[in-house]
Amino acid sequence: MQQALAGVRAEIDRIDGELLQLLNQRARCAQRVGEIKAEFGDAGFIYRPEREAQVLRRLQEANPGPLPNENITFFFREVMSACLSLEQPLSIAFLGPLGTFSESAASKHFGHAACLLPQNSIDDVFREVEAGRAHYAVVPVENSTEGAVGRTMDLLLSTSLKICGEVVLRIHQNLLSRAADLSAIQKVYSHAQSLAQCHEWLNRMLPQAQRISVGSNAQAAQLAAAEPGAAAIAGEAAAVRYALPKLAEKIEDEPNNTTRFLVLGRQDAGISGRDKTSLVMSTPNRTGALHDLLAPLTAAGVSMCRLESRPARNALWEYVFYVDIEGHRETPEIKTALAQLAANAAYLKILGSYPAAVF
Repeated sequence: MQQALAGVRAEIDRIDGELLQLLNQRARCAQRVGEIKAEFGDAGFIYRPEREAQVLRRLQEANPGPLPNENITFFFREVMSACLSLEQPLSIAFLGPLGTFSESAASKHFGHAACLLPQNSIDDVFREVEAGRAHYAVVPVENSTEGAVGRTMDLLLSTSLKICGEVVLRIHQNLLSRAADLSAIQKVYSHAQSLAQCHEWLNRMLPQAQRISVGSNAQAAQLAAAEPGAAAIAGEAAAVRYALPKLAEKIEDEPNNTTRFLVLGRQDAGISGRDKTSLVMSTPNRTGALHDLLAPLTAAGVSMCRLESRPARNALWEYVFYVDIEGHRETPEIKTALAQLAANAAYLKILGSYPAAVF
């Protein structure tokens, strides 16, 4: 057996050596791309979300296994992140503190070579990029069980930033504590949304424990780490960052609990081949107005994948509508539909066209 293992391990060492050479060869090519752009006076954005999405999809389609596509995507995102950082490390603002699901989303999309900048509020996340202190923002926009994130949607109305990407993150909640077992837990700290997502589990397993809502799951983990008999509901990132053992894993009531995040920047994303376009619009308050407003999308055969209403801030009982459609606004059929929609709408803002999330 030892001889057989030695042979396989020697083969692994050989492959690792080849991988090392190839990774550095790829990094040199990435550096050359930057040099060519500088040579021709292209001082544009080094991060191209459409190009990254195309590369990841091509690799998934070519993947023969046994590694699943999810692992392939993770590995190559990190490779691209490291190569980009040789040219210029990207700075990413997100809703902090460190250890939140927003941090996980930012790392998932931009890789661990990016410089992460935690902010105290969603407003501050927008502001960091608008002021040029960060390259991109990652903000939550909707959760599959708790619905839309209202503050993000409200800020999209007024920001000059554009949506240039999206991240879809499976939300797995864990009970973190230094306590020996569940019987020792007297308090459970977490964000209100996470407490709601684990409501039934808490009723079954910790009916007597006091539930305390705090500003973030990371803050909950900090409190639980310092207090005997306390636990936190939080994700993997908080467990690692605050060195808290998991007393129970995946305690969310809805097993498919997912949060969608938007990537915001100062650039338009090009056509990747599998894109979305996000809009916000309003219509006069009359019978059939919304149906008439959306008619150009139907006529052009454009698929609508999300419709959400929010109260307008400038008029009582008036609403704005957030719409996601499939496709890029520069494709002919969508360009035609949007022109007609603009003529019909009382207000229309195109929030951005961007590659659909690559899982």
